[in-house]
Parts: sequence; C-alpha cells; structure tokens
Amino acid sequence: MNTRKLEINVVWLKRDLRLEDNEAIFNALVSGKRTLLLYVFEPFLLQDDHYSERHWNFIKESLVDLNERLKFYNSKILIVEANVISAFNQLLSNYTIKNIYSHQETGILVTYERDKSFIRFCKNNIITWHESINNGVQRGLKNRALWIEKCNAFFESKPLAFAPREGQLLTIKEIEAFELFIKTPSLKTPENTSLQKGGRSMGLKYLDSFLENRYLNYMFHISKPELARTGCSRISPYLAWGNLSVREVYHKAYHLKKTIKNKKSLEAFMSRLRWQSHFIQKFEMEHIMEEESINKGFHKLKKKVSENYQTAWKNGQTGFPLIDACMRCLNETGYLNFRMRALVVSFFTHNLWQPWQDASKHLSKMFLDFEPGIHFPQLQMQAGETGVNILRIYNPIKNSLEHDPDATFIKKWVPELKNLEIPFSHEPYLMTKLEQEFHEFKLGEDYPFPIVDLDSTRKKASDTLWQMRNKKLAKEESLRILKKHTSRNKTLLENS
Repeated sequence: MNTRKLEINVVWLKRDLRLEDNEAIFNALVSGKRTLLLYVFEPFLLQDDHYSERHWNFIKESLVDLNERLKFYNSKILIVEANVISAFNQLLSNYTIKNIYSHQETGILVTYERDKSFIRFCKNNIITWHESINNGVQRGLKNRALWIEKCNAFFESKPLAFAPREGQLLTIKEIEAFELFIKTPSLKTPENTSLQKGGRSMGLKYLDSFLENRYLNYMFHISKPELARTGCSRISPYLAWGNLSVREVYHKAYHLKKTIKNKKSLEAFMSRLRWQSHFIQKFEMEHIMEEESINKGFHKLKKKVSENYQTAWKNGQTGFPLIDACMRCLNETGYLNFRMRALVVSFFTHNLWQPWQDASKHLSKMFLDFEPGIHFPQLQMQAGETGVNILRIYNPIKNSLEHDPDATFIKKWVPELKNLEIPFSHEPYLMTKLEQEFHEFKLGEDYPFPIVDLDSTRKKASDTLWQMRNKKLAKEESLRILKKHTSRNKTLLENS
C-alpha cells in the first residue's frame, strides 16, 4: 500500500445503514475531507444473546444494498469483522485520522461499555469523535422539560441529502487494497426465508406501498394478527437498523396528509413515529431497564422459574391457540403486530408468572426489528412493573375471538387445528371425547392441553401486582418516573 498517510474522515456506521438523512455522513462530507464509510461486525455482539443470525443477515443485506448505490460514486463500505478498536488501529497504520463520525447509539449495556472504551481510544490518539443525535433522542437529559420542543424541531427540520463531491469518498480500489490486510466477512445470506429482506431499497418499497394505499386500512387492521401483516406499514425493521430515518418517513407522511381526505389513519401512523422516539428516549435516560424494573418498588418481586413453561411458550405449545400461533409465527417470520406482542408478553409474565427478563433475550432474538430502546420499556410496561401504566392482563381467548374470529391466523400457524370447527380452533380443550373422535383429533397428543388455568393465574398476578403497586416505594418511584418522563405542561403519551 501507499506508505504516505492520507488524512481521512471515518464514518462509523451502526444502526444507521443509509446514505440519505444520515447526519454522521452529512457532517463528515461537509468538512470537505476524503471520507471512508466503515461498518464493523464486532465479535462480542455477534455472540451476544440479544442477537441472532436473522439480524446479521438483515444487516448484510443492507450493506450489499448500500454498496450497490455507492457504485455510482466509485466507492463502497469497508466492512470488517474485528474489535472496533483493532479495526481503527489497523486504519491508523495506513491513514491519518483526526475525526470520526457516528450517531449516538442507545444500545444494550455492552455497547455502552464499548463506547466508553472507544472514547478513551480517541483521546489517546488525539481523535475527535463526533456523535450525532439519532432520530431526535437526546443524550444527557435529566428530565423531559424541553424534550418535546427539541423533538418537534428535529422532526420538522428537513431531511439531509447525500451529496459527496466527486472523488470525496475513498474509491473501491483504495478500499479493496486495504481489505487485503483485514478480515472481511462473507455477505452471503439465505435467499428463501420468511423474513423481510434488509436494505434501504426494500424499506422504501414497503413505505411507498403503505403510503400509496395500505395506510387506508391501518386503523382497522392494526390489532388483527393476520390483517396487520399488510395493514401495518411493516417498516419497523428498516427503522430499527436505520435503512430509513424516522424523520424522512414522517416528512413523507406529512406531505401526503396535506393531499388526502382520509387523514385519521395517516395521523395515527405518524403519532406512532413519535412514540418510537419517546420510548427510546426513556431507555436512554433509564438504562437500568435492560436488567431491572424501572420502578424499584418491583425489585423485590420474585417469580419461580419454570423451564417447562418457558419452553412451551417459546415453541408455541402452551395449549392456547392464539398464543401458540403468535410464537410460531414470530419464530419463523420475525414479526408480530403490537397487540400480539403485548399478548404473548402478558401471558408469559402474568399467566405463566415468569420474570420478564427471561422473555427478553428470546424475543429480542426473534424480533427482526429488535430496537433496545423500545424492547425493554415495552416489556416492563406489559409485565406491569412500571407502576405508572394501566395494568393490562390480556385474555388470549377474548383476543382470539375478537381479532381472529374466523381462526384464519390460528389455522395458518397451528395446522393441527385446521380441520376443527371455528369454536374449537379457539378453544380445543372444550371438545368432548366424542367430538375428538369425530374430528380424529386427540387432545394431549395432537395438541397440548392448556398448561395453566387462565382465571386463577390472572387473579394471582393482578392481586400481587396491585399490592406491590400500592406500597410506599412503588408509589414514590411512580412519581419519580412521571416527573422525569413528562413535560412541565403536558403528558408526553397517554401510556408513557
């Protein structure tokens, strides 16, 4: 390689796998210096229990898509598998680096610890690390006094263009020469899966089709396990991994809203974009939520772990058809709509009486759109351990009858029940022995008996949680949480 050290900027891509409306890239290019785009597959994350192969494949597909776009600029992303500090040390042996650009990452605890080490690395090497705000989430806030105003200003500001000057990005040839000295991972991914494919191009297809006509059913289908698969936008993984920015999606929806008559569904969708920033902000300010309840009044809550219960839940063998359909669907496709996510967490934490922490890693592995800042606050909210939210214990039979009345979703994902009459598809345990013989179906063999009693487990959970909620510490914590996460003049969200 050329021994003369060229000074370059490096953009360290994380959960912002896009070129457009990427403030880190924008700021690096504005400086006028030659710029390298870098993505690092870090071994400690590849092995972390929150992630699974589906996430890394989505990221690889996103990187391949980005590199297709970068061909126009005779450039590509340098993709490395290494400890991030090792990767930068290797870069420093070939280039002079004075500025590194990235977005602030509201990630899991191990990434926070990694970032603290990286700060020390930058100081030791006289490098300035520029971290940009990600999707309106503010770092270092003590309360939400001015958060709404700052968040509104972010959403209303114009998305940033990607406009490198000619030759500003390191060329493909330069990057390929450097790749000879480092470990580069294979970007090959499975072709035929039930998972959404990664990449900005695919994300825009989902967004455009939603804004073209699918949004019309948004309010009507949002709670339906089958209809939500097309009635919802389905852009959540593209937001979670940064193929799309929340701001650019908001702007597209906002401009469409000005031209249409049916505004309610679109407004509901836009409000949920705000929710995304709100929940990530909450996690940014309360990182304890990854491992413990945000409300310290629930730290004394002890639940006896049942491996049998947890295994049945994970594999969709609980004897409750909608729960089992949801878990099997999630395991295969990586997606459930919001209500069904709340349902399976409620069942796990209330009816099975298992600690939400034991559901956390399995669900994070399965959710293709795993976003730490949404994942942990939502888990605790559905588990009833925040002290500020309404205690919701979802009834799987009631939800089954209301949201999958024809058992379409159930029969699709629990094929053992497909030949049963609709009422028995919802509650197969109501079948008499004669009815089982008539349908050539045997409970306990073809499909399991319910592993718990809904009424008694619901009562136990409700009584226990309300008793804890009414204790002094839980009440004090509830007031602290409300004070910290609401503005001076109004509540941020009805169920924040």
